Amino acid sequence: MGTKLILPVKGEYFDAIRDGTKLEEYRLYNSYWRRRLEGRWFSVVEMTKGYPKSEDTERRILRAWKGYRTRTITHPHFGPDPVEVFAIDVSEPV
Repeated sequence: MGTKLILPVKGEYFDAIRDGTKLEEYRLYNSYWRRRLEGRWFSVVEMTKGYPKSEDTERRILRAWKGYRTRTITHPHFGPDPVEVFAIDVSEPV
């Protein structure tokens, strides 16, 4: 299958991605995520609802890797101030 980007997400975001209402998943634009994303290619993105056991397929979603863009957003998860993020495209099912 190739290299898989695994992103654990909170339940509310997992459900929104599964239902097709959330099309991007955000990660802070910092050195940690820059090392993991910049210049890399993945075969798929796997979102997990928390940290499920490997056989728990109900808490896993696979999406095609469509890359990311950088954006400045204000989001409650990151606090009250605008922050720069990697906006990872999770819109297309595998």
